[in-house]
Amino acid sequence: MSRHPTLKWAQRDDLLFITIDLPDAKDVKLNLEPEGKFYFSATAGADNIPYEVDINLYDKVDVNESKASVGSRSIVYLIKKEESKWWSRLLKQEGRTPVFIKVDWNKWVDEDEQDEKAAPDMEYDDVNFSSLNLGGGGGQDFDGDDDDEGNHLSKL
Repeated sequence: MSRHPTLKWAQRDDLLFITIDLPDAKDVKLNLEPEGKFYFSATAGADNIPYEVDINLYDKVDVNESKASVGSRSIVYLIKKEESKWWSRLLKQEGRTPVFIKVDWNKWVDEDEQDEKAAPDMEYDDVNFSSLNLGGGGGQDFDGDDDDEGNHLSKL
């Protein structure tokens, strides 16, 4: 049975910031669908323990404008919302949020304060997505066997 890694999130009216804390993740697979279905799986640790996240986001997203970065400590996602509007929660289903999902207070900005902060300019966790020529689409399968400590970037 798979475990759930910690997923942290924050938002702006047009973007979602999602960080999955999973050091030394291998065999990373991710998929983002336009209706908001978000899937992540990987293995980590000396015992190659499987981790998985399978959630339905609150609303539709723009897959072509969303980007992911797989680093040595975490996997980060910059997800473009289909409509520029503030979401009342991350998940489509109402009720209690699963314990592995947490607010990313380092990136959180209240709806009425978002214009006071500088625009993110596609920069996220020291990765400037705007300067990259990214290809790809749909689901991604990242090879975690790479010894490179740098970030592996792809467009969802």
